[in-house]
Amino acid sequence: MTASHRHAPAPVSDALQHAERLCAARGVRLTPLRRRVLELVQSRAEAVKAYDLLAQLSTEDHTAKPPTVYRALDFLLEQGLVHRVDSLNAYVGCNHPDTPHAAHLLLCTRCGRVEELHSDAVDAAIAQAVAATGFVARHARLEVHGLCARCAEAP
Repeated sequence: MTASHRHAPAPVSDALQHAERLCAARGVRLTPLRRRVLELVQSRAEAVKAYDLLAQLSTEDHTAKPPTVYRALDFLLEQGLVHRVDSLNAYVGCNHPDTPHAAHLLLCTRCGRVEELHSDAVDAAIAQAVAATGFVARHARLEVHGLCARCAEAP
């Protein structure tokens, strides 16, 4: 990827089909519950909390329990299909799960929208700064809170 760019979310049906292909290629199962959790996460522009997912699933399936939802989310995280928004204790869909990458998330404090930013320059700056300390990074996630373009233009 070059420079900086934001990825618009793919239509939910495309994201689900892509996830099914990735899981099949990786030899892992995208069970009906995992697929439904992914669908619920992908269908929102804002981050969604696990208990909101549980509430939605409970209206559809009375067997949904917190550990089941958290296991589904853990699977989706491991496969790179979703990102965790630490500051909100919530999750968003990943727009390009094919390639492992650091999550750089732009969070709008007004409307709640979350966008994924990809920037070689940011990745390189973080890697360089971390390497200079001697620290060995295993994972990096950057959250930037502010206003999305639409909210910034609104009065």
